[in-house]
Amino acid sequence: MGPLAIETIGLTRHFAGRAAVDDLTLTIPAGKVFGFLGPNGAGKTTTVRMLTALIAPLGGTACVAGYRLGENDEALRRAVGILTETPGLYDRLSARQNLTFFAQLYDLDSRKAAMQTERYLRTLELWGRRDDPVGGFSRGMRQKLAIARALLHEPEVVFLDEPTVGLDPEASKIVRDFVRELRAEGRTIFLTTHNLADADELCDLIGIFQGRLLHLDTPAGLRAELFGEGTRITLAGDAAPWVPTTEALSFVRSAAATGDLLTVALDAPDDQNPTLVAALVATGAPVRYVTPQEHTLEEVYLQLLGNARETRQLVGAGR
Repeated sequence: MGPLAIETIGLTRHFAGRAAVDDLTLTIPAGKVFGFLGPNGAGKTTTVRMLTALIAPLGGTACVAGYRLGENDEALRRAVGILTETPGLYDRLSARQNLTFFAQLYDLDSRKAAMQTERYLRTLELWGRRDDPVGGFSRGMRQKLAIARALLHEPEVVFLDEPTVGLDPEASKIVRDFVRELRAEGRTIFLTTHNLADADELCDLIGIFQGRLLHLDTPAGLRAELFGEGTRITLAGDAAPWVPTTEALSFVRSAAATGDLLTVALDAPDDQNPTLVAALVATGAPVRYVTPQEHTLEEVYLQLLGNARETRQLVGAGR
């Protein structure tokens, strides 16, 4: 593993006696997009507020962008950018005036501030509205302006809380492409979102969180852990007669038929598919299509949260 952008050990925060974040231990390599997923009230925003030195933990430690939380919080804040769920902007100021003001707060000189303002307003397709008061902006335009504000000072680590909320499909694509551009520049992105398609598309690493970190892996790793790997074979006709032929192969873990679809669980589909298909064709199976067995990140997410809920209920019943 390369250098770490974020590392936490036992990070904990309580409110009114309830653990909002409980013993969070997490490592995120530099230059990766990390998706932090969980239901409302799971403690995601509290985690972000601790990692950006806006509130202090009650236990544990964290290091962000090379700065240890509680030791050099001012430097840590300057090394990160943050898009909050409800970003504050000055409605009477224009888009350019808003960014110029916030650039001054980061001690950017006037030339650098002007360059950065133009760069990000153009990138996020707001340059044509640069001198319009922000009060007249749509929700999506305000969201894009807030993203620009978070990037003005070129932070090493960027926290984006629901960056595509309120955006139309075209604007959402602009933001997704922008996140990829930031990753290509070597930035680390800490992304919280309820848009699981965005998380699946953008994230190198996924953490599923509900007060505690339940699972941490790549999107592909989470799928494999929960559902395993496999192949779907579409036949010209009923697939059921070909289940015994399929299950007779030593490397097949299981097979099931639904209509014309034969679903086969395998350990190494890329290596085993040719033998599987050849065996079916040799016995007369009318194979039409062969596709990977894919599960959406939404299926994975809901299944893992459901498993965690069942575990908590069992533990509670045991008490």
